[in-house]
Amino acid sequence: MSEIAHLAATLFRKAAGRKRIVVAIAGPPGSGKSTFAEALMPLLPEGTAVTVPMDGFHYDNAVLDARGLRARKGAPETFDFDGLRHVLERLGRADADVTVPVFDRKADLARAGAAVVPAEARFVLVEGNYLLLDESPWYGLGPLFDYSVWLDVPMQELERRLVQRWLDHGHAADEARNRVFSNDLPNAERVLASRRPPDETIRNG
Repeated sequence: MSEIAHLAATLFRKAAGRKRIVVAIAGPPGSGKSTFAEALMPLLPEGTAVTVPMDGFHYDNAVLDARGLRARKGAPETFDFDGLRHVLERLGRADADVTVPVFDRKADLARAGAAVVPAEARFVLVEGNYLLLDESPWYGLGPLFDYSVWLDVPMQELERRLVQRWLDHGHAADEARNRVFSNDLPNAERVLASRRPPDETIRNG
């Protein structure tokens, strides 16, 4: 059985007798969290799983400019932590539909109310860089997850993927590498250096 199939079976067992489980899928930038979450969904009972990307909680660029954080976009302090925590608390109650923001990469902004997690969704897969970050206030998210997964990718592979990501967005090679080494990799190193132990680690490189 593959690791992802084993994970699906584990989540199915944990969901027995419960209305919902909220799962954290965490890893550094470039670790393939969204792709992994999308691959996991079809392995769970049809129509029962939804994904909630943490990227929807990015602060708007105007807020980042006002705080002098635009160059560090993607770092923990550039996210609306309180908004994320509030939504996770509501998702955990599983007593109503919950609207969530979604990040539009082409427009480079989060769209409020862009998706809805229905009350009947049994598996909520939350994916993001800092869901297991062991720093204040992020460690406060721990009790809001029923299960956590860490995607482990070698640093050299992270670097390759991140550079390719910026190239795919139309940036020149020098600019792509500058973005990676000035921001993306420092963010990766930060979460690698300080994270809570996951329930399961999956090599995704």
